Amino acid sequence: MRETDRAWISINRENLLHNTKELQRLSGAGCALMPAVKANAYGHGDVLVSRILQDAGIRNYCVASVDEGIRLRQAGISGQILILGYTHPDGFAELMHYSLTQTAVDLDYAGRLSAYAGKVNCGSTAGNCDTIAVHVGVDTGMHRLGIPYDRLELIEKVWKLQNLRVTGMFSHLCVSDGLTDAEDKYTREQIQRFDRVTDYLHKKGIRGFKCHIQGSYGLLNYPEYSYDLSRPGIALYGCLSSADDRVRTANRLKPVLSLKARVASIKELPGGESAGYGLTYTADSARRIAIVSAGYADGIPRSLSNCGEALIRGRKVPIIGRICMDQLTLDVTDVPEILPDDEAVFIGKSGRFRLTAEDMAEKAGTITNEILSRLGSRLHRTAV
Repeated sequence: MRETDRAWISINRENLLHNTKELQRLSGAGCALMPAVKANAYGHGDVLVSRILQDAGIRNYCVASVDEGIRLRQAGISGQILILGYTHPDGFAELMHYSLTQTAVDLDYAGRLSAYAGKVNCGSTAGNCDTIAVHVGVDTGMHRLGIPYDRLELIEKVWKLQNLRVTGMFSHLCVSDGLTDAEDKYTREQIQRFDRVTDYLHKKGIRGFKCHIQGSYGLLNYPEYSYDLSRPGIALYGCLSSADDRVRTANRLKPVLSLKARVASIKELPGGESAGYGLTYTADSARRIAIVSAGYADGIPRSLSNCGEALIRGRKVPIIGRICMDQLTLDVTDVPEILPDDEAVFIGKSGRFRLTAEDMAEKAGTITNEILSRLGSRLHRTAV
């Protein structure tokens, strides 16, 4: 936090490293973490988080796009960076130049990657200029990206494309966050399908590639399965997607992010007067209000208008009126000692109270992942 900041994010370095160790414990000794730092590290700051993780020995990362991968490379992040999504052919040169690993989303796409790599020399000093590193995506039942698990001959063909280096294979679990019998059965069926693909390839003499299928909930609910890599996302940041989520493992994950903003002005609102766009809030008696320098452009959902909360000087206060793009209003009648420049806490701790990302997501009618990943770029992020 800088004295000039109107709104900011603090990243607790110690808690991030604690969560890393906790998730490594759940992953098992033979499994390396490949943290998901996509979407600006779920709003935490991709470069900031990745540098902390790199200093702690992490050598694998996953992102959603080639631009996210380039950003990390330009910031000095080494090791493997896997792009989980699609890269347009116009970005193939950057895959090679920045030594990024691309997901082969289907066989046709893998063929296009190979054809491109066979025609160019990227000029990289990192070596392997004539090939593109890929992880093969396998669809085990989510029906998103990947080659269907039962099309074994198509999956095998990716390894035969001469201009690709296949360094991994992975899939996604789609209901591993649920604990019903049906969700448990489907998750285990996905895992069994993935294992059958691996066994098929091994019997064909294809080896030397890393396997991964577990994200946050795969680790928290199915730690008995162990692979070469795991992809923790929301759990790395000390959150669950929903306050109602329950997991099978005993864990001690700690929240990493705090979101705060400055009180810009304090004024009186007479009883019967209304405030904000649309005049959606009307004071039933004389109230003291604080105008705070944060709004929906900073990532505080507009849906929290007249129902959200903040902490000021160790007290919980309500958001009143409509949240604006850059500002919002709090009822601080019960905080008589409030002053301009005080901190308003939207995620984090003040006194004996704590507001979590799960709390915000529940009131906004969404999941924690969305709340965090939408935190705005103008928020200054600092590790403390």
